[in-house]
Amino acid sequence: MNPIRVLLVDDHKLVCAGMRLLLEGMEGVQVVGEAHDGREALALIKTHHPDLVLMDIAMKGLNGLEATVHVKREFPETQVVILSMYSSEEHVLQGLRAGAAGYLLKDSATQELEDAVRTVMRGETYLSPPVSKQVIGDYVHRVSLGQKSTDPLTLRQREILQLIAEGYSTKEIAHRLDLSVKTVETHRAQIMKRLGIYDIAGLVRCAIRMGLVTPED
Repeated sequence: MNPIRVLLVDDHKLVCAGMRLLLEGMEGVQVVGEAHDGREALALIKTHHPDLVLMDIAMKGLNGLEATVHVKREFPETQVVILSMYSSEEHVLQGLRAGAAGYLLKDSATQELEDAVRTVMRGETYLSPPVSKQVIGDYVHRVSLGQKSTDPLTLRQREILQLIAEGYSTKEIAHRLDLSVKTVETHRAQIMKRLGIYDIAGLVRCAIRMGLVTPED
């Protein structure tokens, strides 16, 4: 049987090193690489075609939630398990909406990591036990009814909002995303209009509420 090929994505190298040791101790699991931000993760997925990505949420540039959306659009066969220290309902729901098949808390017991990997690779969903069952039930119910997401922003606009909240200038954002300055300015104006927020401080607070950045960023 072919091994389960796993890519680790976390901006803390010590975390990656610890996860690698745990995974390499599991039968039939192979770590094919490590990425330290969302964009590096997408590049490595294209190169290595992993079966599973263990994805941290809080990363600069392109956070784990946005990276997960890209992964599921560009590499639908690759499964994603979100790694997070946040157990709030909003973070869990955002992970599921992004397309993750699992949500694993970073303070979970060691055995839970293997449980998450095996469960997701069987085609099932894995959620750390502390995650509210009611929240998940409500989410599944909404999906079954075909209710659409209420997110007012496009994927590109969410990327730009994250970079604005992280303090990047319009010119820097244009360079990072390979866009023209005019295009970024247009997106920025649309973001403000859609959110009804017209100051940077307000955009930062909104980005925190949306899980695009964390307060300590």
